[in-house]
Amino acid sequence: MTLTLYNTLTRRQEPFETVEAGKVKMYYCGVTVYDYCHLGHARACIVWDVIRRYLQFIGYEVRYIQNFTDIDDKILNRACVEHSSMEAVADRFIKAYFEDMARLGIKEADEYPRATHTMNGIQRLIHELENKGFAYPADGDVYYAVRQFAEYGKLSGRKLEDMQAGKSERVNVEDPEYQKKKDPFDFALWKAAKPGEPAWESPWGAGRPGWHIECSAMVRDRLGDTIDIHAGGADLIFPHHENEIAQSEAVTGKPLARYWLHNGMVKVEGEKMSKSLGNFTTIRDLLDRGVDPMAVRLFVLTAQYRTPIDFTDEAIAAATNGWHTIKEGLLFGYQYGKQLGGGVETASLLPETIERFQEIVNNDFNFPGGLTVLFELAKELRREGNIIVHEGKTETSPDELQRQWQTLVTLAGVLGLEAKIEAETDKINGLSDAEIEAKVHQRQEARKAKNFAESDRIRDELQAEGITLIDSRDGTRWHRN
Repeated sequence: MTLTLYNTLTRRQEPFETVEAGKVKMYYCGVTVYDYCHLGHARACIVWDVIRRYLQFIGYEVRYIQNFTDIDDKILNRACVEHSSMEAVADRFIKAYFEDMARLGIKEADEYPRATHTMNGIQRLIHELENKGFAYPADGDVYYAVRQFAEYGKLSGRKLEDMQAGKSERVNVEDPEYQKKKDPFDFALWKAAKPGEPAWESPWGAGRPGWHIECSAMVRDRLGDTIDIHAGGADLIFPHHENEIAQSEAVTGKPLARYWLHNGMVKVEGEKMSKSLGNFTTIRDLLDRGVDPMAVRLFVLTAQYRTPIDFTDEAIAAATNGWHTIKEGLLFGYQYGKQLGGGVETASLLPETIERFQEIVNNDFNFPGGLTVLFELAKELRREGNIIVHEGKTETSPDELQRQWQTLVTLAGVLGLEAKIEAETDKINGLSDAEIEAKVHQRQEARKAKNFAESDRIRDELQAEGITLIDSRDGTRWHRN
């Protein structure tokens, strides 16, 4: 059951082999913090969160780094509009990021480096590029000489000569930045300070870094010259990741990453998400409308991570229904554990089910296929729960039911489908089993005394707590809704 991944760099699926046995160094190009996170961010963050969880599940020690771009034109523009500062805007939306991700059940990365906290590493990398002949200064700016890197384009598959014809029609030759460049394809590593903008001192004068150099420096500072997985959205393949490779590998002479993984984009009702189309949806807007965070996770996981995904009302409704099914299975042990003899939490797993789940998911993180295993378990547990409710017992052994439930809980945890469970079980466990039994006994005594008003009151009280009573010739049974 070898894990194989589709590598954007080689354009083929390859067995996963890490630089250091048993350990994974993973970097995800995070968000530029000038606004609230949207559905595209939700998909990316859920995908890489689950991939990290799965790698840990199959035994890897994962060091996961995610950056924040906290110096950027969009951040500065927002600060100007709000009569604020770059730092204030960045801090506000970093705080909002953590709030939104917590609601989605995203585990925090091991570290969140910021561009503004990596200036020494950024300047050191630019200086090395300059010394090796891959960068040149120009009136306070520093540019990367693209044609000096012979392998430029190897990630995206683009060739400079193919891009040359179209680019000449789009270039503004009067642009001062264009005039500073030796070649139109060169890109900025360092930008000279502009009036009123934040700036840092450097050997080339006061200024700030270009976007691409930030990630190269943060990867190197936190994880070293070569990492195992470099992740990000498909929209970052060119030019961002292409430029990262050119910068990093020109200095180190080593591969920046062994595997380049990219998640597909999110559309809304078939259209590209944009504010101009009025279909721009933030994570908090979606969740504040009452959409269950676990339904959002399930929606994301129902599509192969590399393919585009279309967010529609129908799709989220289907994901919500799917989550209800899995949730019923996850609550099985809490609802029926005592009736099965207890010990649910310590039950062993079903090895053949775990093996089948891994065999499916090991095919390029096939989480949609892995979900089918969870649905099978959840539906079987739901069926068994119905039998217990209506017949008071089941022919399936308590040990087998416990193993099924614990296996579902474990696999759901791998997919991050556990964050809402504690809240749900707290709610349904408002009354302990002993308290429920006591009230059932009180009701039975009221019925014997023909005090039906009191009997009905107790029944309604339990119903309000999510407890359903079923009367039969053998007595009264109860179950949690």
